[in-house]
Amino acid sequence: MRIVPIQEFNLKREVDYGTREQNEVVKQIVGDIKAEGDVALLRYTEKHDRTVLSAQQLRVTQEELTAAYERVEPSFVLAIAAAAANIRAFHMREKRNSWMDLQPDGSILGQIIRPLKRVGVYVPGGKAAYPSSVLMNVIPAQVAGVPEIVMVTPPGTNGQEGIDPHILVAAAEAGVNEIYRVGGAQAIAALAYGTESIAPVDKICGPGNIYVALAKREVYGVVDIDSIAGPSEIVVLADETADPVYVAADLLSQAEHDEMASAILVTPSQAFAEATSAEVTRQLALLPRRDIAGASIESYGAILVVESIEEGISVVNKLAPEHLEIVVQDPMSYLGSIENAGAIFLGPYSSEPVGDYFAGPNHIIPTNGTARFSSPVDVDDFIKKSSMIYYSKEALLKNGAMIMELARHEGLEGHARAIEVRLEKEGKVGVNDHDGQ
Repeated sequence: MRIVPIQEFNLKREVDYGTREQNEVVKQIVGDIKAEGDVALLRYTEKHDRTVLSAQQLRVTQEELTAAYERVEPSFVLAIAAAAANIRAFHMREKRNSWMDLQPDGSILGQIIRPLKRVGVYVPGGKAAYPSSVLMNVIPAQVAGVPEIVMVTPPGTNGQEGIDPHILVAAAEAGVNEIYRVGGAQAIAALAYGTESIAPVDKICGPGNIYVALAKREVYGVVDIDSIAGPSEIVVLADETADPVYVAADLLSQAEHDEMASAILVTPSQAFAEATSAEVTRQLALLPRRDIAGASIESYGAILVVESIEEGISVVNKLAPEHLEIVVQDPMSYLGSIENAGAIFLGPYSSEPVGDYFAGPNHIIPTNGTARFSSPVDVDDFIKKSSMIYYSKEALLKNGAMIMELARHEGLEGHARAIEVRLEKEGKVGVNDHDGQ
C-alpha cells in the first residue's frame, strides 16, 4: 500500500456518475417501463438477468419465504434477529412526534408528522448477497410508521439461479412480505411509475450498481430517493499506539467491497505507516476477494503521513469520509473536532463491520464527500412534515399591518389585500389605505 506525504495527495476524489452510454441505456429502460409496464419489465429481466418470467411469477410467494428458512444456517437466523433488534432499538430513539404550541394570543402553531404511505427498497444481488441492507432500509421505515414496504431484488443473486435465501430470511425477519424478483434500472423504474404488477411508491431506498444509481437519479422528482450512492470508503486516523494488524484488516474490509472502493490511513507515524503497509500486503494475499480488494488498494488506497493528529483531523474533515475510524490514544478527546464523517468508530474494538452489521446505527451512509452536508439514513427519511397555523383574530389584528408591509415590499398587492380585507371588516384599516397602490 503506497505511503504518500500529505502534500502530494489530492484530497478531492472525482467519481464519474456513469458514461454517456450508460446514461442513455438507463433513460431508454426507464422510458420503456413507464410506457409499457410489465411487458418491458419482463423483457429487460430476460435481457439483463437472463431470467424468463411471467407477470404471475414476479412476486415472491409466502411459501418461498417460509422455505428459505430451511436453506440457511440456524446461526444466521439468530444473528440476523439479534441485529434487527439492535437496529430497531437504535432507530426508535430517532422517532419524533407531531407537536402544537398554544400562543398567548390564542394562535396555535405546530408541525404534523406523518409517515410516507409506500416505500420501495432495492436490495442488490450482483456481486454478493447483502441481507444486512434489507434491515438497514426496512427497519427505519417501519419505525417511522410506513404501512406499505415493498422490496425488489434481482431474480438471481451473485450469478446463481434464484434469490439468495439469506436475503429472503432477512426480509421475513424484518417483516416484509411484498417482494418482487426484479433488479437493475428496470426495477427502479417499476417502483417509480408502477406496472400492472407493482404499484408505484413514494420513495426508493437502497444501494445498487451504476445502472441502479443512474435510474434513481432519473426518476427523482417523480419519487423521492435516499441518495446517489458512490463507491464505499473508509478513512482510519491512527497513531503509533494502534495495532497495524487491526488497521490493515479494517482497510481491507472496505477495499473488498468494490474495485472503486477507497481505503485510506492517516497517521503522524512513519513507522506505523510502514508496518501497516506491510500488513496490508500480507493480509491481502490471504483474502478470498483479493482481486477486488487489490484493485481497490492499487487505485484508491493510500497511507497519508501527516505532521500531527491535529493535521490528520483537518485532512479527515476535507475528505468527509463515509466511514471514519479513530484509533488513537484517548479517541473520545478528538470526537468534537470531527466535522465531516458519515459514521465515526472510536477505539480499537469499534471495527467498521460492527456498524455495518450489528451495533444499531444505519450503514447506509453518505459517500464521495457528501458527508459535508448529508447524513446516514434514519427515521426522518421516511416521514413528511406539514406545518400547521391556526391564527387568532387577536394575532391578525396585532400583526396584520406588518404582514402587509412585507407583502407590498415584494410587490405582491394581492397578498396584502388578503390581510387588509379582514382588517377592514374589523374596523382596523381604511378602505382606501393602500399606501399609494
